[in-house]
Amino acid sequence: MGHIKQGTATFRKTNLAFFAAGFNTFAILYSTQPLMTEFTKQFGISPTMASLSLSLTTISLSISMLIFGTVSEVWGRKPVMISSMLAASLLSILTACSTSYETLLLYRIIQGISLGGLPSIAMAYLGEEMEPKSLGVAMGLYISGNSLGAVCGRILSGTLTDLFNWHVAMGTISLMSLVATLVFWMSLPASQNFHARAPELRKLAGSMLAHLRDPALLCLFGIGFLSLGSNVALYNYIGYVLTAPPYSLSQTLVGWIFIVFLVGMFASVWMAKLAEKFGRTKMLLVSLLLTLIGACLTLDAHLAVIVAGLPILTFGFFGSHSIASGWVGKRATHDKAQASSLYLFFYYAGSSIGGTMGGLFWSSLGWGGVVAMIAGFIAVAFVFASKLSKAIAIPAPPVLEKKWTVAKMK
Repeated sequence: MGHIKQGTATFRKTNLAFFAAGFNTFAILYSTQPLMTEFTKQFGISPTMASLSLSLTTISLSISMLIFGTVSEVWGRKPVMISSMLAASLLSILTACSTSYETLLLYRIIQGISLGGLPSIAMAYLGEEMEPKSLGVAMGLYISGNSLGAVCGRILSGTLTDLFNWHVAMGTISLMSLVATLVFWMSLPASQNFHARAPELRKLAGSMLAHLRDPALLCLFGIGFLSLGSNVALYNYIGYVLTAPPYSLSQTLVGWIFIVFLVGMFASVWMAKLAEKFGRTKMLLVSLLLTLIGACLTLDAHLAVIVAGLPILTFGFFGSHSIASGWVGKRATHDKAQASSLYLFFYYAGSSIGGTMGGLFWSSLGWGGVVAMIAGFIAVAFVFASKLSKAIAIPAPPVLEKKWTVAKMK
């Protein structure tokens, strides 16, 4: 079957679909991050409990991604992605109508499970349907949608909460989500190069264990875990610092701070290019150092210095994530999609654990405790990065021969 080529109407429709899908997924996922101070006030809960509105969603997302990737091999790419987006949009409406924090958390857990159906399959669809020369552009636009959705979701929820309340904020994001789902549904072409598979679970389990026995991949998985854990911990609780005296910023201004995430659209590409030129290990260490420097700058009492530290940390985070995630695909000698799914599992698990742990440090030691936790995470990531050169020299563990039964779609 033919592949989608750059410059064609099909290419433009596919890019529009995945831009909308990426925007939708990350707008929903991170919409509660700026609202944690509001949840603390309205529901009378601790910052650690408030962080669960994001942590529980990301941990359920990380687990479901491992499942949806296999399900799509049987049911097809587009049907699973549409079902995932529609379910997440409807659950977003229910979340906006929550009257208790317990109900909100329940909806957010189920929402995380639903959201897992898109990121685990999107790259597989693009890899199958795009011609190789057009794949890089298509992937870049999809990632841009991810970044823009994460920024807009945070800014809108913070601003609308300040103007109205958090119910209106999340309700507005829900309506945007439904529109994005409709755009995705109508724009995305049906798969042309996909064949349903009946996977042998024993072989899949053996392949996964081989990935987990590879010391190089384990180092990369650990770096993803620690990088996102540090990033989420900082942004979860910086709002508590900035809305309290002596800064007393409004919810709107705190929401707009997340616009610094737009540097990620530049950092990911630039640091990946520098890694190819100067070496992945070296640039990975530079990215982690920038993350640490940015976090330490937020300890300063001057608001300008705190705000300056945020883009530095964000630049370093996106740089390390870009290098580590790309390295996973190059290191894996078999079942590359499965290796990428494992990386994303550890990546989002880091968000959940790091985000919640940060609340414990915040409650007991204040902002200095949160930064100390982040510094500890980055120090361990430094160790993993420094060991990568030796780990890469060790051949990847062998895996049992993969065997698939292919059933042509009728």
